[in-house]
Amino acid sequence: MTSYVTSAARADLSELRRLKSLLPPELRSWVTIEAATAANPPLITCEEIGKDQIEVQVDLIKWEAFALDQRNLLFWHEVARVQNDTIPRDGWEMAALAIGLGGAVGELWVQDGLLLMLALALCGVSGWRLYKRNNGEKRLVEAIEADEKAIALATRFGYSLPNAYKSLGSALKILIDQSPKKNVRRVYEKRLDALKKSAARAKARAKGQPA
Repeated sequence: MTSYVTSAARADLSELRRLKSLLPPELRSWVTIEAATAANPPLITCEEIGKDQIEVQVDLIKWEAFALDQRNLLFWHEVARVQNDTIPRDGWEMAALAIGLGGAVGELWVQDGLLLMLALALCGVSGWRLYKRNNGEKRLVEAIEADEKAIALATRFGYSLPNAYKSLGSALKILIDQSPKKNVRRVYEKRLDALKKSAARAKARAKGQPA
Protein backbone atom coordinates (compact mmCIF):
# COMPACT_ATOMS: atom_id res chain seq x y z
CA MET A 1 0.00 0.00 0.00
CA THR A 2 2.80 2.38 0.96
CA SER A 3 4.60 1.56 -2.28
CA TYR A 4 1.45 2.38 -4.31
CA VAL A 5 0.98 5.73 -2.56
CA THR A 6 4.64 6.60 -3.11
CA SER A 7 4.42 5.68 -6.80
CA ALA A 8 1.25 7.77 -7.23
CA ALA A 9 2.89 10.76 -5.54
CA ARG A 10 5.91 10.45 -7.81
CA ALA A 11 3.64 10.25 -10.87
CA ASP A 12 1.82 13.40 -9.75
CA LEU A 13 5.07 15.29 -9.24
CA SER A 14 6.30 14.09 -12.62
CA GLU A 15 3.13 15.38 -14.31
CA LEU A 16 3.40 18.76 -12.58
CA ARG A 17 7.01 19.07 -13.71
CA ARG A 18 6.00 18.09 -17.24
CA LEU A 19 3.33 20.79 -17.31
CA LYS A 20 5.85 23.33 -16.01
CA SER A 21 8.02 22.50 -19.03
CA LEU A 22 5.10 23.42 -21.31
CA LEU A 23 5.06 27.00 -20.05
CA PRO A 24 6.50 29.57 -22.46
CA PRO A 25 9.89 30.69 -21.08
CA GLU A 26 8.61 34.21 -20.41
CA LEU A 27 6.04 32.88 -17.90
CA ARG A 28 8.14 30.38 -15.95
CA SER A 29 9.34 32.81 -13.29
CA TRP A 30 5.86 33.88 -12.15
CA VAL A 31 3.45 31.04 -13.03
CA THR A 32 3.44 27.93 -10.81
CA ILE A 33 1.70 24.56 -11.28
CA GLU A 34 0.17 22.81 -8.27
CA ALA A 35 -2.19 19.93 -7.53
CA ALA A 36 -5.67 21.13 -6.56
CA THR A 37 -6.49 20.53 -2.90
CA ALA A 38 -10.06 21.88 -2.66
CA ALA A 39 -13.07 19.58 -2.34
CA ASN A 40 -14.42 18.71 -5.80
CA PRO A 41 -12.20 21.22 -7.67
CA PRO A 42 -12.52 22.03 -11.37
CA LEU A 43 -10.32 20.01 -13.71
CA ILE A 44 -7.90 22.90 -14.21
CA THR A 45 -8.06 26.55 -13.27
CA CYS A 46 -5.90 29.59 -12.52
CA GLU A 47 -5.90 32.08 -9.70
CA GLU A 48 -3.81 35.02 -8.61
CA ILE A 49 -1.90 34.19 -5.41
CA GLY A 50 0.06 37.41 -5.05
CA LYS A 51 1.24 40.40 -6.98
CA ASP A 52 2.50 39.15 -10.35
CA GLN A 53 2.11 35.53 -9.25
CA ILE A 54 -0.35 33.11 -10.89
CA GLU A 55 -0.99 29.52 -9.83
CA VAL A 56 -2.41 26.89 -12.17
CA GLN A 57 -4.26 24.24 -10.16
CA VAL A 58 -4.91 20.79 -11.62
CA ASP A 59 -7.19 18.05 -10.29
CA LEU A 60 -4.76 15.23 -11.01
CA ILE A 61 -7.37 12.51 -10.44
CA LYS A 62 -9.71 13.85 -13.15
CA TRP A 63 -6.66 14.76 -15.24
CA GLU A 64 -5.78 11.09 -15.73
CA ALA A 65 -8.93 10.56 -17.82
CA PHE A 66 -7.45 12.68 -20.63
CA ALA A 67 -4.85 11.69 -23.20
CA LEU A 68 -1.51 13.47 -23.14
CA ASP A 69 -2.27 15.71 -26.13
CA GLN A 70 -5.65 16.63 -24.68
CA ARG A 71 -4.00 17.58 -21.38
CA ASN A 72 -1.50 19.75 -23.19
CA LEU A 73 -4.15 21.74 -25.03
CA LEU A 74 -6.29 22.18 -21.91
CA PHE A 75 -3.20 23.38 -20.08
CA TRP A 76 -2.31 25.82 -22.87
CA HIS A 77 -5.85 27.17 -22.70
CA GLU A 78 -5.12 28.22 -19.10
CA VAL A 79 -1.74 29.60 -20.14
CA ALA A 80 -3.52 31.65 -22.81
CA ARG A 81 -5.85 33.06 -20.14
CA VAL A 82 -2.77 34.21 -18.23
CA GLN A 83 -1.31 35.78 -21.38
CA ASN A 84 -4.63 37.48 -22.17
CA ASP A 85 -4.82 38.82 -18.59
CA THR A 86 -8.29 37.34 -18.00
CA ILE A 87 -7.56 35.61 -14.67
CA PRO A 88 -10.05 36.75 -11.98
CA ARG A 89 -8.37 38.80 -9.28
CA ASP A 90 -9.37 39.50 -5.71
CA GLY A 91 -10.91 42.88 -6.35
CA TRP A 92 -12.18 45.65 -4.15
CA GLU A 93 -15.72 45.46 -5.50
CA MET A 94 -17.33 43.18 -2.89
CA ALA A 95 -15.84 45.16 0.00
CA ALA A 96 -16.87 48.44 -1.64
CA LEU A 97 -20.40 47.16 -2.20
CA ALA A 98 -20.71 46.15 1.45
CA ILE A 99 -19.35 49.52 2.61
CA GLY A 100 -21.67 51.38 0.25
CA LEU A 101 -24.75 49.46 1.37
CA GLY A 102 -23.84 49.92 5.02
CA GLY A 103 -23.21 53.60 4.47
CA ALA A 104 -26.50 54.06 2.62
CA VAL A 105 -28.46 52.48 5.47
CA GLY A 106 -26.59 54.62 8.00
CA GLU A 107 -27.16 57.85 6.10
CA LEU A 108 -30.86 57.08 5.73
CA TRP A 109 -30.94 56.97 9.52
CA VAL A 110 -29.10 60.28 10.04
CA GLN A 111 -30.62 61.82 6.88
CA ASP A 112 -27.40 63.24 5.41
CA GLY A 113 -28.27 63.65 1.72
CA LEU A 114 -24.72 64.19 0.40
CA LEU A 115 -23.25 61.19 2.17
CA LEU A 116 -26.23 59.09 1.08
CA MET A 117 -25.57 60.00 -2.56
CA LEU A 118 -21.87 59.12 -2.16
CA ALA A 119 -22.77 55.75 -0.60
CA LEU A 120 -25.23 54.98 -3.40
CA ALA A 121 -22.64 55.98 -6.01
CA LEU A 122 -20.14 53.58 -4.43
CA CYS A 123 -22.76 50.81 -4.56
CA GLY A 124 -23.44 51.57 -8.22
CA VAL A 125 -19.80 51.55 -9.32
CA SER A 126 -18.88 48.38 -7.41
CA GLY A 127 -22.07 46.61 -8.53
CA TRP A 128 -21.39 47.45 -12.17
CA ARG A 129 -17.81 46.18 -11.88
CA LEU A 130 -19.03 42.91 -10.36
CA TYR A 131 -21.59 42.51 -13.13
CA LYS A 132 -18.97 43.06 -15.83
CA ARG A 133 -16.57 40.61 -14.19
CA ASN A 134 -19.20 37.86 -13.90
CA ASN A 135 -20.97 38.47 -17.21
CA GLY A 136 -21.43 35.08 -18.85
CA GLU A 137 -21.16 36.31 -22.44
CA LYS A 138 -17.91 38.14 -21.71
CA ARG A 139 -16.43 35.05 -20.05
CA LEU A 140 -17.42 32.92 -23.05
CA VAL A 141 -15.70 35.31 -25.46
CA GLU A 142 -12.58 35.21 -23.27
CA ALA A 143 -12.66 31.38 -23.25
CA ILE A 144 -12.96 31.22 -27.06
CA GLU A 145 -10.07 33.67 -27.42
CA ALA A 146 -8.01 31.51 -25.05
CA ASP A 147 -8.80 28.45 -27.18
CA GLU A 148 -7.46 30.26 -30.25
CA LYS A 149 -4.27 31.21 -28.44
CA ALA A 150 -3.93 27.66 -27.08
CA ILE A 151 -3.84 26.42 -30.68
CA ALA A 152 -1.10 28.95 -31.45
CA LEU A 153 0.87 27.84 -28.38
CA ALA A 154 0.57 24.21 -29.46
CA THR A 155 2.09 25.02 -32.86
CA ARG A 156 4.85 26.91 -31.04
CA PHE A 157 5.63 23.67 -29.18
CA GLY A 158 5.73 21.58 -32.36
CA TYR A 159 2.12 20.52 -33.00
CA SER A 160 0.72 20.60 -36.50
CA LEU A 161 -2.33 22.83 -36.81
CA PRO A 162 -4.75 19.91 -37.54
CA ASN A 163 -3.47 17.93 -34.55
CA ALA A 164 -3.77 20.94 -32.25
CA TYR A 165 -7.41 21.46 -33.25
CA LYS A 166 -8.14 17.74 -32.97
CA SER A 167 -6.63 17.46 -29.48
CA LEU A 168 -8.48 20.45 -28.06
CA GLY A 169 -11.73 19.50 -29.78
CA SER A 170 -11.66 15.94 -28.40
CA ALA A 171 -10.88 17.28 -24.91
CA LEU A 172 -13.88 19.61 -25.08
CA LYS A 173 -16.10 16.68 -26.14
CA ILE A 174 -15.05 14.77 -23.02
CA LEU A 175 -15.78 17.82 -20.86
CA ILE A 176 -19.24 18.09 -22.47
CA ASP A 177 -19.97 14.44 -21.68
CA GLN A 178 -18.69 14.77 -18.11
CA SER A 179 -20.53 17.99 -17.19
CA PRO A 180 -23.77 17.35 -15.28
CA LYS A 181 -24.71 21.05 -15.16
CA LYS A 182 -26.53 22.26 -18.26
CA ASN A 183 -25.10 25.80 -18.18
CA VAL A 184 -21.51 24.52 -17.90
CA ARG A 185 -22.12 22.00 -20.67
CA ARG A 186 -23.54 24.75 -22.89
CA VAL A 187 -20.35 26.81 -22.51
CA TYR A 188 -18.22 23.84 -23.59
CA GLU A 189 -20.57 23.24 -26.54
CA LYS A 190 -20.24 26.86 -27.67
CA ARG A 191 -16.47 26.68 -27.34
CA LEU A 192 -16.43 23.48 -29.41
CA ASP A 193 -18.64 25.06 -32.08
CA ALA A 194 -16.34 28.11 -32.28
CA LEU A 195 -13.31 25.80 -32.46
CA LYS A 196 -14.82 23.86 -35.38
CA LYS A 197 -15.45 27.10 -37.28
CA SER A 198 -11.89 28.25 -36.58
CA ALA A 199 -10.52 24.90 -37.81
CA ALA A 200 -12.58 25.20 -41.01
CA ARG A 201 -11.19 28.71 -41.62
CA ALA A 202 -7.63 27.47 -41.01
CA LYS A 203 -8.17 24.58 -43.43
CA ALA A 204 -9.53 26.93 -46.07
CA ARG A 205 -6.53 29.24 -45.69
CA ALA A 206 -4.16 26.28 -46.01
CA LYS A 207 -5.82 25.40 -49.32
CA GLY A 208 -5.60 28.98 -50.51
CA GLN A 209 -9.36 29.54 -50.39
CA PRO A 210 -11.09 32.58 -48.90
CA ALA A 211 -11.67 32.02 -45.12
